[in-house]
Amino acid sequence: MNDQFPSEHEHGELGDAEYAEFMELAAEEGFDLEDVEGALDEAGHGPLPVLAVVGRPNVGKSTLVNRIIGRREAVVEDKPGVTRDRVTYEAEWAGRRFKVVDTGGWEQDVLGIDASVAAQAEYAIEAADAVVFVVDAKVGATDTDEAVVRLLRKAGKPVVLCANKVDGPSGEADAAYLWSLGLGEPYPVSALHGRGTGDMLDAVLEALPEAPEQSFGTGVGGPRRIALIGRPNVGKSSLLNKVANEERVVVNELAGTTRDPVDELIELGGVTWKFVDTAGIRKRVHLQQGADYYASLRTAAAVEKAEVAVILIDASESISVQDQRIVTMAVEAGRAMVIAYNKWDTLDEERRYYLEREIETEFGQVAWAPRVNVSARTGRHMEKLVPAIETALAGWETRVPTGRLNAFLGELVSAHPHPIRGGKQPRILFGTQAGTKPPRFVLFASGFIEAGYRRFVERRLREEFGFEGTPIHISVRVREKRGKKK
Repeated sequence: MNDQFPSEHEHGELGDAEYAEFMELAAEEGFDLEDVEGALDEAGHGPLPVLAVVGRPNVGKSTLVNRIIGRREAVVEDKPGVTRDRVTYEAEWAGRRFKVVDTGGWEQDVLGIDASVAAQAEYAIEAADAVVFVVDAKVGATDTDEAVVRLLRKAGKPVVLCANKVDGPSGEADAAYLWSLGLGEPYPVSALHGRGTGDMLDAVLEALPEAPEQSFGTGVGGPRRIALIGRPNVGKSSLLNKVANEERVVVNELAGTTRDPVDELIELGGVTWKFVDTAGIRKRVHLQQGADYYASLRTAAAVEKAEVAVILIDASESISVQDQRIVTMAVEAGRAMVIAYNKWDTLDEERRYYLEREIETEFGQVAWAPRVNVSARTGRHMEKLVPAIETALAGWETRVPTGRLNAFLGELVSAHPHPIRGGKQPRILFGTQAGTKPPRFVLFASGFIEAGYRRFVERRLREEFGFEGTPIHISVRVREKRGKKK
């Protein structure tokens, strides 16, 4: 298995010779080759395009999002602690996968409805490759709807107009009135009953690019993109300023309007990086109840545009649920990750002791992320940030050749077999790494592999091959009971 150099990505990350050898192996083990192809395609995808669902309150945005992702119930399995604040989901339609950003999570606002709708739409559009704009066909276009239309025009992203709450032929006439918004054809839909959603999703697939604009790492010599994320007031802006001033670089602000996050080109360690600063997005006054929700949307927008997330934690305070949510968001987005503990210079011995315990319990699941202890105020240990980012990116882009992976899996399975369940002992037969950024593995097994054993395999993969600073995705395909195929 010497073919370590992928060809023109015919087969995800597998080169031609590697692919041929792999398919032969799959046939010998009695797997359906179409199923194997499908598994490789699914795991070999690059970053998924992003669809934002926007509209004023009570038009049925969340119902529509549930309808879109409901084909894959698993997507709705929220991790503990992320329930209400989850804003991005994965979905699939007609064999194509994409991400959905739901802005229906929080809708009432002390500033009056228009301001909150505008703020949500701005953040979501920022992250998106295309937008579904949901309007209540029964009510018709309101002033708030018109305001969203202006935002969409300014953003210049492709828009699919969803005329919701059309439950029968009589409602189609209401939907037709929405041509007046000037956004093209209104798709009459009932998100509640599923009527018309297929046609609308077909239009969505036409509007979405095959792959997001930000195809990672393809810009020749383009700066790598870093999202600096963390809960409010953790010191993101001061860290960015310290980083920029320390190097006395001309900070290039690429923001076209106030609403854009300020992307700053900063030279560090002789390399130019692009920092997507979530703190740079215009703050809105007094968004008390909605502040957390906006923070989630803003963070999601920044993470979608970045390759590596630097998560800033205030070391002087206990690790909060919000900190954990932000970490989960970066992991689920599949980005490389560095955790920076800010205000380190202010800690006494006792706080350091307790912080270490907290890190072990609260962040045990991301023990693989490089960690730096910094002070944005004094600039302490700033020089450690770049090596940590480079380590994380290297892990994110690592690929293990199939031959080497299978030699490793063979040894692992014989030394530590899967526990026997119901009189059977499932075995991992073989596998391949179908994608990178982040590393994605497909393992083929003789029976169901339980979660504990998958975690064990992931831990051993990390011990053997590194993968520092990156999440790893492992999917398992089980051989159908059809006997060996010749």
